[in-house]
Amino acid sequence: MKIGIVVNDVDTERPTAATTVIARAMARAGHAVYMIGVGELTYHSDGRISALGRKAPRDGAESQDAFIAAIQQEDWPRTTIQTGDLDVLYLRYNPVEELANRPWEVDAGIVFCQMAVLHGVIVLSHPYTLSYAVNKMYLEQFPESVRPRSIITRSFEEVRRFYEEQDRRIVLKPVRGYGGQDVYLLDRDDTNMKQIVGSLARSSYIIAQEYLPAARDGDIRLFLFNGKPLVVDGKYAALRRVNAEGDFRSNMTAGGKPAKAEITPRILEIAEAVRPRLVADGIFDAGIDIVGDKLVEINAISAGGLNAAGRLEGVDFGPAVVELIERKVEYRRKYGQQLRNRELAVME
Repeated sequence: MKIGIVVNDVDTERPTAATTVIARAMARAGHAVYMIGVGELTYHSDGRISALGRKAPRDGAESQDAFIAAIQQEDWPRTTIQTGDLDVLYLRYNPVEELANRPWEVDAGIVFCQMAVLHGVIVLSHPYTLSYAVNKMYLEQFPESVRPRSIITRSFEEVRRFYEEQDRRIVLKPVRGYGGQDVYLLDRDDTNMKQIVGSLARSSYIIAQEYLPAARDGDIRLFLFNGKPLVVDGKYAALRRVNAEGDFRSNMTAGGKPAKAEITPRILEIAEAVRPRLVADGIFDAGIDIVGDKLVEINAISAGGLNAAGRLEGVDFGPAVVELIERKVEYRRKYGQQLRNRELAVME
């Protein structure tokens, strides 16, 4: 199998990233893996898509550190690949990682991969639905019973009205953002509300969300593949993210620390509630974030933490992900274009 994995920048990939876990597992299984920066794609006038990729060490190297160190060497070979020669293109880049400095990244990988689908390449997740699933507003398309109350607006008056309705305790965050950046808690103190709303509204719509008291205990990230929790040897690919002292956010980039997760019946109930929509949209992998008994976020592209989850559970989840992708390639070989990409992306 030949697979291209699209990341923000190969040179900034980390050994502990979920993408590294999956890419290395692919290479160790004997597949040809090409790491591709989202800025290294080219559309040609005849409709072809090419990419400048770095072929991963065939044996996966001796460790994740060695794997990444190898492909980040200055003299590591760069190979021009025709995406039509690949079996799979796997989107593992964060569209808003450098929104201020590289705004073109937001939809670049998704749009190029939409063209690749037309050439028969399996694209994970389905790029036509990823174009809206990467927006935090995607959460509002899931059952009301599993998500917190929220509004999405740029209006200060609407935010203030919602703040009063929620007993003067709400969370504000941009529709496009990640890692806890520009996320604020208004907890019975509206002194800076106007400034915060004005600042967020300059670059984004704003999500105002009810504050969940359980947030003080952190959250649970559960990894779903093909719409279902990933389980290996009876252990769930999941982790608890524990807030840094004095911070209501649990994001790792905001100082949160990983801990072992307890997967409760309610968490599995939430996972089952979101499954039909994820499957209908062809979302191959997603990280769902749960606070208490509510789903607060769906990360439909490049969800992080799989490496930490594996370390906490004593399981390597990478090979299980590889097996899921291998089956999709086998289905495509048997059925050709009879199976549409959206269906194939979530087919077990």
